[in-house]
Amino acid sequence: MDVKEFFQAVADRAGLSRQEAADLTRATLETLALRLSGGEVRDLALELPEPLRVSLQQGRGEMVIFGPDESIRRVRRRTGLSGPEADRGVRAVLSTLQEAISRKEFGHAMSQLGKEYAELVETTP
Repeated sequence: MDVKEFFQAVADRAGLSRQEAADLTRATLETLALRLSGGEVRDLALELPEPLRVSLQQGRGEMVIFGPDESIRRVRRRTGLSGPEADRGVRAVLSTLQEAISRKEFGHAMSQLGKEYAELVETTP
């Protein structure tokens, strides 16, 4: 999946414009990178198109523990989206990420993020 397809999938899932979806995707990946180990950020970045890699690497730093609600608040602050839009958006990014990368790598990321984050991901039929 290339970056335009990724943004379009997020836009379709979240009911946002493609530009809003692009901003939301970058903010979500940067926020998630704060929750992941440096090694996991690196491994995840290797499976994503270059523009999305940059977003992950910009968020990289000392691993900080916070839950999905705080992730959504952080994304909301960074994007200016409403609470419901940010919530739908984070869910859309996670679900699209699940489709865009290998099952193994997605599983590794989810194991670090925890059960509460995994519950945000759409189940695929």
